[in-house]
Amino acid sequence: MSTVVVFGGSGFLGQCLVDRLTAEGMTVCVAVRNPERARIALRAIDSDRVTVFKADVRDAMSVAEAVAGTDAVVNAVSAYVEKGDVTFEAVHEKGAETVAREAAAADVSRLILVSGIGADPRSTSRYIRARGRGERLVRDAFPGATIVRPSAMFGPGDGLFNTVAELARFLPALPLIGGGETRLQPVFVEDVAEAVAAILVDPGTVGHTYELAGPEVYTLRDLTKMALRFAGKRRVLFSLPIGIAEAQARAFEFLSNPPLTRSQVDLLKSDNVASGAFPGFEALKIERRSVEAVVPTYINTHS
Repeated sequence: MSTVVVFGGSGFLGQCLVDRLTAEGMTVCVAVRNPERARIALRAIDSDRVTVFKADVRDAMSVAEAVAGTDAVVNAVSAYVEKGDVTFEAVHEKGAETVAREAAAADVSRLILVSGIGADPRSTSRYIRARGRGERLVRDAFPGATIVRPSAMFGPGDGLFNTVAELARFLPALPLIGGGETRLQPVFVEDVAEAVAAILVDPGTVGHTYELAGPEVYTLRDLTKMALRFAGKRRVLFSLPIGIAEAQARAFEFLSNPPLTRSQVDLLKSDNVASGAFPGFEALKIERRSVEAVVPTYINTHS
C-alpha cells in the first residue's frame, strides 16, 4: 500500500491512523467534510505525505473523486449525535455503503471499515443498529472488506478518562450510569491505529472481522475510580438510572461538544467486551498497552 484514503482522518482514531501510516512511508489523503478544521487537527503530522480532500460520505460524487487512483481506503467516519441530515442511517449505513461501492468501482485493492464491538443490525438502539447494518451493506458492496470493531478507545483527548477528570474539576460528586456495573474492555487508540496499518499490508486479513479490545476488563465504576486516582481527585460516586441518563444526554446533545450522548448511554446498557468469536490483536501479533500504563501519562495534564 502506497496511497491510502482515510475518511474521517481528523477524528480521534483518524488522527492517530494518519500519523501511523505516514510514519510507515505511506501517502495519505484525508477525506473530510471540513478541510480547514482537519488541517489544523493534523498540523503536527508530516505535511509532505498528507493531503486533505473535501468529501462527504453522503455524497457519492465527492467519494468517487477521493478514492480514484488510490490503493486502499479506510472508513473511520463516526457520528455519535444525530443533527439535521447527519443521521446514523445516513452516515453509518448509506454513507458506509457509498464508500464501499465507490471503492469497488475504482478497483481499490483494500477497504477497511471501522465499526465497533457490539454492532448489531437487530439492536433497539439506532446507533448500534446502524453500525451493524452498515457492516452488512459494506460486505455486500465490497466482499473483501475488512471490518475492525474497536472497544471504547482511550488516549490523549479521549471522551472517557479526560471527561471524568474534567467533571471532577467542578463537581463534588460524579454519576455512575446504571450503577457503574457495565463491563468494558478499553483499548489504546494508538494500538487500534497500529492494527489497521498492519491489516492494510497483510493480504491474509482480506474479508475478515477483527475485534480490537484492550488487555483487561473493568466495570465503569472501576474506570471512574481509576480516572479520579490518576487525576489526584476524590469524589463521591452515585448511581444514575439509565432513564435519567438518557434524558440528560438528550439535552446535552444540543451543545457543540456534549459530554454525554444517547448513543453512549446505549453502549452502556450492555457489556462492551470482546466476544471471542473473532480474531484480535493476537492474530496481528500486536502487544496491547494497558490503561494503567498509558492513562497516567496524559490524564494529569488535563485535570
